[in-house]
Amino acid sequence: MSAAPRVDYQTDPSRYKHWKLSVEGPVATLAMDVAEDGGVRPGYKLKLNSYDLGVDIELHDALNRIRFEHPQVRTVILTSLKDRIFCSGANIFMLGLSSHAWKVNFCKFTNETRNGIEDSSRHEGLKFLAAVNGSCAGGGYELALACDEILLVDDRSSSVSLPEVPLLGVLPGTGGLTRLTDKRRVRHDRADLFCTTTEGVRGQRALEWRLVDALAKPAQFAQAVQERARKLAQASDRPQDAKGVPLPPLARRIEAEAIRYEYVEVTIDRAHRAATFTVKAPAKPQPGDLAGIEAAGARWWPLQMARELDDAILEMRTNELEIGTWLLKTEGDAQAVLACDEALQQHANHWFVRQVRGLLRRTLARLDVSSRTLFALVEPGSCFAGTLAELAFAADRSYMLALPDEPARAPTLTLGDVNFGAYPMVNGQSRLARRFYEEEGPLQAARAAIGRALDADEALELGLVTSAPDDIDWTDEIRLAIEERAAMSPDALTGMEANLRFAGRETMETRIFGRLSAWQNWIFQRPNAVGDKGALKVYGKGEKAQFDLHRV
Repeated sequence: MSAAPRVDYQTDPSRYKHWKLSVEGPVATLAMDVAEDGGVRPGYKLKLNSYDLGVDIELHDALNRIRFEHPQVRTVILTSLKDRIFCSGANIFMLGLSSHAWKVNFCKFTNETRNGIEDSSRHEGLKFLAAVNGSCAGGGYELALACDEILLVDDRSSSVSLPEVPLLGVLPGTGGLTRLTDKRRVRHDRADLFCTTTEGVRGQRALEWRLVDALAKPAQFAQAVQERARKLAQASDRPQDAKGVPLPPLARRIEAEAIRYEYVEVTIDRAHRAATFTVKAPAKPQPGDLAGIEAAGARWWPLQMARELDDAILEMRTNELEIGTWLLKTEGDAQAVLACDEALQQHANHWFVRQVRGLLRRTLARLDVSSRTLFALVEPGSCFAGTLAELAFAADRSYMLALPDEPARAPTLTLGDVNFGAYPMVNGQSRLARRFYEEEGPLQAARAAIGRALDADEALELGLVTSAPDDIDWTDEIRLAIEERAAMSPDALTGMEANLRFAGRETMETRIFGRLSAWQNWIFQRPNAVGDKGALKVYGKGEKAQFDLHRV
């Protein structure tokens, strides 16, 4: 592994330093109480409920606990346990000390966590209320913006603000600009004023400008929070009396050149700056009925595999920065995967199955937005079928071995109904719709092939793979592709891949990950932000930032 201390994304409520999770009937409360000395890296204090990656790792875990372990919860209240402070956003001293890569990965993960809040609201009936009981700045307001509603205490001092531009010389890093316009419909001139002042907006003006949804005086605030939370809960279809599914720690073995789980294995080739992700089909029969699925719980293959793959993506993305190419492979019985897909579809309206589909959807979306080259390799023994075929469709290129003279050994690719919308990307499209620009001809031809085990020639003719070399050319073609990728600029590849993966339609999420993140990536490297006299570097030192005043 890399020399820097490894970041571990696994945690549980008994180890939380920064959040308190409580559940009362249909309402869960996630109260932020950040421990100043609890930073994930040394060198800064997390004052005023400011957060770093460790705080968001706990939030990510807590959200999954609510989704799976507390099915009766319909509304989640996000609030603070600190007096007169909701959240002051990302810790500025942490940002000033961090490498460029750390800042960018931190912002990406916090973006994904906030997008996950909105994803659960949109697809799973879990609603969110930000109970802003004090000053709410920067990333704290961005967290509130991810919620369905924002209730602000009207105490003449509490305000909401996005002060990054005037105060730090950077942009709000987790979607604030885009959510102001796309989600809350704040008029652009008001948004301009709001984003270029440091003192923020409070009370009635915040309500009039659509920055919050409601106000409550301090004496009525707690009651107003509960009333709005219960009202949001009425719009949810989460069950009232279902039994939750505990999420035990993942069994994981981390080695110098590998990360191994039961269904996912990552092996690292440092010489070629590549890693191979192998996702395995279940070796044992999986339940197809609800009673069996509920009894399997976290051991049900779709859930366990998704949890393992999600953890592996985060592990590699944060801890292995020089491994720029990810080779995606599968292994096992395609029919076993398709049988699990059938159960996922047959019981799609059951709360637990719906949550599993949600985790799969978010995990595949995390793969889409990871700044790594993705090559899928369809080889003998592969099981790119249904849900696992999404890995091939997420890839920048897919190579499928052609063995016309050995049909018994030749790999196949099998489409299922799930490939046509069950796991939309962040732009709302299925990966096949993105692949074919929603042109009906290729999509109809692909639909007609659902359930058939396609060989390399058929998959190539349908446009489902990039190349289908035979066994004579296979080794050299794959080797050259990997070596060529390793010789190119990682920066240029990141920009190219992000542009090509999300062609066509735009959504709030793609604007955050693409347009906003690209600008922030650039700004994070500019001297006005991180130079010796840049705003991030001099913050808190009593010095004034010195800006290069040339517009670029």
